[in-house]
Amino acid sequence: MNKFKICFIGDEGVGKTSIITRFIYQSFDPDTQSTVGVDFLSKTINIENQSIRLQLWDTAGQERFRCLLPSYIRNSSLAVIVYDVTNTESFENLDFWLQTVKEIRGEDVIIFYVGNKTDLTDQRKISTEEFEKKAQEKGFIHFETSAKTGTNIKQLFNKVTLAIMNNEKKSKKRSKRFSNKQNVVDIKLNNQGETKEKEDSGWCC
Repeated sequence: MNKFKICFIGDEGVGKTSIITRFIYQSFDPDTQSTVGVDFLSKTINIENQSIRLQLWDTAGQERFRCLLPSYIRNSSLAVIVYDVTNTESFENLDFWLQTVKEIRGEDVIIFYVGNKTDLTDQRKISTEEFEKKAQEKGFIHFETSAKTGTNIKQLFNKVTLAIMNNEKKSKKRSKRFSNKQNVVDIKLNNQGETKEKEDSGWCC
């Protein structure tokens, strides 16, 4: 079974824990406490006739826990950066979290931007258009969700899983092409060596 490690990152209180809980247990707790350090949950899903084990790492948004991030982000398959659509500061901090992930995981990391709490329509401060523009500028896949109502939660995790699967397929193809090129180079080098030996021996055809 393939196992994919996914890290959820973002400011405190944006709903990272609630998104994961909604996906795992199909429930919502309005009294969810802030994550202390890092939490971990996992779930197996079936997609494209494959069983995939998703390892979901819920990281704390508080500054005092940021020293823990490198240990959990470094070998992740994908990072989900979450903000709260009713909180302007959490939206503005997307760039900070993006830079943090890239510094730890590298430029090739797959990123998803997620705007949570869309059920709070009367408190919303970041429009869908503004969110889409920012995500498109960065070239990232973006979702708006509501952990409370379950809106787009299943779709988010399906898309996340497919993105990782497609990336792994591309990596395997690149590795195969590199291996084939290396074999061709080795054959040429061997042939050159054989020709040199023939020339040295005075043999010709």
